[in-house]
Amino acid sequence: MEIKRLFDIPYYQLEKFPKEDSLTAKVNGTWVKTSTKQFIDKGYQISKALVAMGLNEGDKVAIISNNRPEWNIADIGIMMAGCINVPIYPTISAKDYAFIFNDSQVKVCFVSDADLLAKVNEIKESVSTLTHVVSFNKIEETEHLDDFISRGKDISDDEIERRKSNIKAEDLATLIYTSGTTGNPKGVMLSHDNIVSNVYGSRKRLPVDQYSKAVSFLPLCHIYERMVVYLFMYTGVSIYYAESMDTIGDNIREVQPQVFTAVPRLLEKVYDRIIAKGTELTGIKKKLFFWAVEVAEEWEPYGANGAFYGLKHKIADKLIFSKWREALGGNVKAVASGSAALQPRLARIFNAAGIPVLEGYGLTETSPVAAVNSFDNRGFMIGTVGRPLDKVEIKIAEDGEILIKGPNVMMGYYNRPDLTAEVMDSEGWFHTGDIGMFVDGEYLKITDRKKEIFKTSGGKYIAPQPMENKFKASRFIDQIMVIGENQKHPAALIVPEFIFCKDWCKRKGLNFSTNQELAESPELKERIWEEIAEFNKDFGNFEQIKKIELCSTPWTIETEELTPSLKLKRKIILKKYSHLVDAIYR
Repeated sequence: MEIKRLFDIPYYQLEKFPKEDSLTAKVNGTWVKTSTKQFIDKGYQISKALVAMGLNEGDKVAIISNNRPEWNIADIGIMMAGCINVPIYPTISAKDYAFIFNDSQVKVCFVSDADLLAKVNEIKESVSTLTHVVSFNKIEETEHLDDFISRGKDISDDEIERRKSNIKAEDLATLIYTSGTTGNPKGVMLSHDNIVSNVYGSRKRLPVDQYSKAVSFLPLCHIYERMVVYLFMYTGVSIYYAESMDTIGDNIREVQPQVFTAVPRLLEKVYDRIIAKGTELTGIKKKLFFWAVEVAEEWEPYGANGAFYGLKHKIADKLIFSKWREALGGNVKAVASGSAALQPRLARIFNAAGIPVLEGYGLTETSPVAAVNSFDNRGFMIGTVGRPLDKVEIKIAEDGEILIKGPNVMMGYYNRPDLTAEVMDSEGWFHTGDIGMFVDGEYLKITDRKKEIFKTSGGKYIAPQPMENKFKASRFIDQIMVIGENQKHPAALIVPEFIFCKDWCKRKGLNFSTNQELAESPELKERIWEEIAEFNKDFGNFEQIKKIELCSTPWTIETEELTPSLKLKRKIILKKYSHLVDAIYR
């Protein structure tokens, strides 16, 4: 069957490879499976309930939930009723909730638990269009999903089929609000065809099939995980939802997946844990471990390092890397990395260890994938995001900005033709705001964000992202932001890798009970400066970091230093740590 609308995808799975474990989640400690047939049937029932509630085609329905089968079931139910899914990040502020609900005129909202219900109730009175809230968990005095479904018992199949048949590929499917780093969120309008084309385009790049399993844990409200989950459905991959961010490691070992998605921050954490384990070893085992890491750091694809390196790699693989793979279930064929730049060093190490990390690039506005690495047809190059997808055009503007055209490019920003006009030119090119270049004429390399490049008071331009990516290779540094706009030199605010740094302090006879004490330690600051000085050698004199200050708390989404897609909110960080900035430039 031909797939034109997103809700066609589970029907395609039912026809081609019906699954007993299409969607699987842990309930009270046991993995509970939802078959492809159950998935479709329950989604169909939700669509009937929405019709019974009086919702018309084009009405907006929000989902605020962790990853679970109900998310995807509600998703197709909303779309089969002709309604528009408005997924919302659970962790954003009540103020942003209110803006999104009012801007999109949400009528019904699905929430997963009591905490999220409380956030919705906090803004409910200020949202005139919101008539109903439905919960996935059983919550007192709130309609549960099963009770909501019973509302649709008198709605005929004919009505749902009529609505489905009216939906065209070019119709709006979802409104995804991107929080960005400043101002109100923008509602990105994505059609069925935008996302379906991305599923088709990404299919060749992911080495999985109907016998594979995936673990899903990146937020489904982000188009990255959502599109990949549609891709899993389309290829017949069984989807297992992680219980929480804290249980990812355990869930991956239990499920033993062939594939999962990741963001660089997660891969950095995985690598840090691997290195921490190696540090605990002693004697010959410790020497072998770090020798293997050195071998991994030299890895090149396609056997480019020659036979002698191949022999060293074979020994390192048998003694060390095989254990790393076991920690990730032992079956991983691909880790799709996106949302931010991955350190080339980490890409090299994971791929050397037989954990294939395939870095890609895209934005919410491009549904999202525009380019991604692949092992087929020599499509893999470290330090790049691979080749553009088929049918996606990418060109570099005169100022270095990446421009994208193709069926994956959004319909525009909801209610904001002015903002749409700022990023879409008359020839249909979407202006990404990212700076990049093509390596060897075909592999796209992202070098920075256009708006994040700044100028020092000496008139020199600084591109902070590649610098930050370089410095994060240090085991002492967890997060870093390069600063210095209109100042005489660049500097950096640094969040130490507290676990590793505490261990280092202990070995040096320095005892600190809190992160605050650690961040204020002159000895630690001096040691981190040694790391900075070493990395500075890779940059021109005008780019080199001249001073640093340490922050005592990690930057998170909840504390508002990061966007939901884990990008730095630079203005907020500068304001929050203005006392440290003053100390640097006083």
